[in-house]
Amino acid sequence: MARFDHFLAIDWSGAKGPRQKGIAAAIAVAGSGPPVLIAPGRNWAREDILHLLREDLPANTLVGMDLGIALPFADCDAYFPGTDESPPDARSLWAMIDQICADDPHLEASSFVDHPQLSTYYRRSGGREGQRFRCDGAEHGRGRFRVTEHRQGKMGCKPYSNFNLVGAAQVGKSSLTGMRLLHQLGGAIPVWPVDPLPSSGSVIVEIYTTLAALEAQRSAARSKIRSCEELDIALKALGCAGVGESGPIDDHSSDALLTAAWLRKVADEPARWAPEGLSDKIARTEGWTFGAV
Repeated sequence: MARFDHFLAIDWSGAKGPRQKGIAAAIAVAGSGPPVLIAPGRNWAREDILHLLREDLPANTLVGMDLGIALPFADCDAYFPGTDESPPDARSLWAMIDQICADDPHLEASSFVDHPQLSTYYRRSGGREGQRFRCDGAEHGRGRFRVTEHRQGKMGCKPYSNFNLVGAAQVGKSSLTGMRLLHQLGGAIPVWPVDPLPSSGSVIVEIYTTLAALEAQRSAARSKIRSCEELDIALKALGCAGVGESGPIDDHSSDALLTAAWLRKVADEPARWAPEGLSDKIARTEGWTFGAV
């Protein structure tokens, strides 16, 4: 029997402002029918997604959110090595971020990245690379990676450090705003693998939409889909009915649609929930990207 009845993929955004063109949400139900956008064309507020998860989520839903649910920890045995302010685990990190950013509107996280001490761990705009952006022993200049991001790299992806806040592909801001949302959920929905996978009910997982594209027979370089025709080809590769439309589509919507179908396809594969390298300590501190095996 299938573990989940619904599969919700959320393409997230860390941009400033009350509403975000970069947020899209799509849902697929059990079976092989096409995924559908929730409120297509809507400029979502991050608070709208929080409300959706708290109040309007269908029962027994696997929720994938395109953000990092924690910061690197294993490489230095701390999120912020060299300071007494480093939390011991992911949930403590979420609480710390939300507390520091309590006065930031719209679940933004500017106060965190501009913090006098914590900003030294980040690469920020204007060529400002904090002196602690690179952990001792880092083998590249892209910043610190979690264990799951090293795994993504071996799968053909090009992940970015959650401590990097520069460039169109950066995920640092979306991850920090997402961690504020996860804290404000207050444990209402388990977040795997920070929380164990329960035997029933809804669960949130971190997703990386490029992984869905790879399994839909696209390359990492061609992961973004901008036409309905291309989207239907990718959905077919996942054994899913197409959306049946033509013409252009924004890549936030196509990411959400494709990933909702992918979540449905792979959710009951045991290996997805027990990837190599995921120890209890990694689960508690760094989390994991669902599908990075």
